[in-house]
Amino acid sequence: MSIKAKLAWFISLTVTVVLLLNISIYYFNSKLELQSNAEQQMLVIAKQIGQSMETAQQSRRLIENSLGEKLRLAAIAAQNQLDPDIANVSNEQLEVLSKQLGVDDITLWVRTSNDIVAVKSSDPAELNISSKTWGYWYTAFNQLFDLDPVTIKEGQKLSHFWAGPINYATSNPSHINKWGSYYDGTTNYMINPFINADVFMKFEQSSGSEAIASQVLKDNSSILEVTGFNTEFVGKKPIIKIKKGMPIYNLDVRSVIFGNNDYIGRNDNENIMLAKSTGDVVTTRDHINGHEVLKSFVPIVGQSTTVIGITFDLGTIQNTLLRQLSVQALISLGLILFTAAASSFLAAFIIRSLNQILSKVNEIAQGNFGVQVAVTSSDELGLLASRVNTMSHNLQTYTTQLKDATEEIRHTKQYLESFVNHTSDAIHVSDLSGFLIQINKAFETIYGWSEQEALGTKLDNVPEEYREEFQKLLDIVKNGGSITDQETVRYSKEGNPIDVSLTISPIRNESGEIVAIATISRNITARKHTEEVLRRSEKLSVVGQLAAGVAHEVRNPLTTLRGFVQLLQRDEKLSPAYFDIMLSELDRINFIISEFLVVAKPQAIHFQLINIRDTLRDIVMLLDSEANFNNIRLVTYLDEQVPLVMGEVNQLKQVFLNVMKNGIESMPHGGQLTIELRYAPPEGILIRITDQGSGISEPDLSRLCEPFFTRKDEGTGLGLMVSQQIIDNHKGSMNFRSQLNVGTVVEIKLPLPLTATTAIEK
Repeated sequence: MSIKAKLAWFISLTVTVVLLLNISIYYFNSKLELQSNAEQQMLVIAKQIGQSMETAQQSRRLIENSLGEKLRLAAIAAQNQLDPDIANVSNEQLEVLSKQLGVDDITLWVRTSNDIVAVKSSDPAELNISSKTWGYWYTAFNQLFDLDPVTIKEGQKLSHFWAGPINYATSNPSHINKWGSYYDGTTNYMINPFINADVFMKFEQSSGSEAIASQVLKDNSSILEVTGFNTEFVGKKPIIKIKKGMPIYNLDVRSVIFGNNDYIGRNDNENIMLAKSTGDVVTTRDHINGHEVLKSFVPIVGQSTTVIGITFDLGTIQNTLLRQLSVQALISLGLILFTAAASSFLAAFIIRSLNQILSKVNEIAQGNFGVQVAVTSSDELGLLASRVNTMSHNLQTYTTQLKDATEEIRHTKQYLESFVNHTSDAIHVSDLSGFLIQINKAFETIYGWSEQEALGTKLDNVPEEYREEFQKLLDIVKNGGSITDQETVRYSKEGNPIDVSLTISPIRNESGEIVAIATISRNITARKHTEEVLRRSEKLSVVGQLAAGVAHEVRNPLTTLRGFVQLLQRDEKLSPAYFDIMLSELDRINFIISEFLVVAKPQAIHFQLINIRDTLRDIVMLLDSEANFNNIRLVTYLDEQVPLVMGEVNQLKQVFLNVMKNGIESMPHGGQLTIELRYAPPEGILIRITDQGSGISEPDLSRLCEPFFTRKDEGTGLGLMVSQQIIDNHKGSMNFRSQLNVGTVVEIKLPLPLTATTAIEK
């Protein structure tokens, strides 16, 4: 398809899309507006019905109250003419009296032990009727017989009088009557005159709620029905009573109080109760009886139990929208046809200049970069022609530069190949599966494989004990990392181990994806041999230093033993526990000497779970006699709940004993040595030893733990150095704080094993 056709189609399609969007937006906007107007219309209608209902209800209440007062006056008049004892009243007398008073009939009710019964009546059908099952009627009758005010919410309540709602008669279900009940205690019966309420029902049909609902349906063809709901009985099972063999749905217990309820939605009951509880209009859409309907439920202000339901036929809105949509579609079709013709003419005009530019571009594509297009306008096509001329010039310049760059890259490649092949470090490149794709001359020299032997094969020269480590290194590189100066061991072709230092890096393609791995191997076998010679020399130096420290470390337990012997001289009876301690110290001397003897060939340290609290107690008991001898008080603050730590108990005892001995020796005139043990999660446990000695100056404090540095006249300067090394081996720390003429604080922190957080000794 040519550009002309594409341009014409594009313009036409754009106009078509715009018109379709316009129609769609107009359709949905009109639909929403019409629905909103329908909702507003229903709300206005509901309010009008509510106002009309309020007026009708006032008229109905006036009529009912008038009937009730008439019945009360009739009852009082009947009481004045009747004997107070029902035994002296006849049915014939009541029939005559009814006609005189202008009521239909009069019934006299008597309360028995468990019922209230109609005993005398001008209507024979009323005789012997029981009221026990009449619900709130029976409650009102009992309150009248008790001479109490009637408290039920239904009916009209006056002094000693109650008139029930208009309803179907029990004695004759085809009649709708209004009853009044009067009892003031002067008779042994309750007087119950009643009149027919057909006039009242006719008023309801002609001027009441039913008439209003019918008029609304007549005036608004889009409204399908208007229904009044009594929320007290909505959703409840209808109360049907059998009167004279006929099922009667009493007027006062109906859920629909006026109108019809033929369009019943699935959630009508919930929506009615929601409108009642919130006081807001509830509107829903539904498909009922073949109609797409909009239902609104409007609570009536002032009538807490009445909700009006209005059902609106959305089909009327849809018909209106379809008519408007048809008109819009015809107009849009005419516009599209006009646009298609105009766009075809416009495209032909634009393409003419573009074809001229295209012919010149074809020449440039064939390599004739000197071609220039004639610029005849300053619009977009003129700008395009200018840019084509610039492109032609730039292509000619870039082609020349590209030739020069190609020559430079060729020289650089030769230089790099010469560098790779003449370096003393072995370089090999492998793909991600481990197959070698390139090696240099140094690789052949160090490992022994020739290029023909190595390329296309996997290099299997990693010792078994290093394979897991090597796989982890490869994973790091494959994830984009790099390895630098990784010292390890590899085999040569002959199987001889070689100490090498590896640098491993990923190689990426132009998309940034890792496609290969480059490895540089440096032979460090000679350097390793030199380092081993240096380590042995350093080891012999340390042995010389420790030889001077053995005397210092052995002197501490010997001093303790000397204190016990002096105590034994003064007191021949010595506690057996002290003998155990002296034997323990002799074992410790033997252990220190053994450690010194094997320092040239280190032995494995036997780490185990240690209770530091017990260890500190042993040391305190060990130094107790010496402290007393030097007038020094040992004070301990040891936490009860301290986790176990992993360590070598004899080495830790050596550290604690050394530090405490230093504290005692710093107080020649006596004082207090405080030993604290604290659990400090998550770091571990803290041992703090505080003396009240002369303190240490700042310059000397920074030199503690240096070999042969001592502030004592007879010291060797190795005790704290050895202690620091022991704490370091336990992955802990030892810090010093001191103030001249105040004292020194030594803090030792030991970490917890991974499982020790719950191993707390109580």
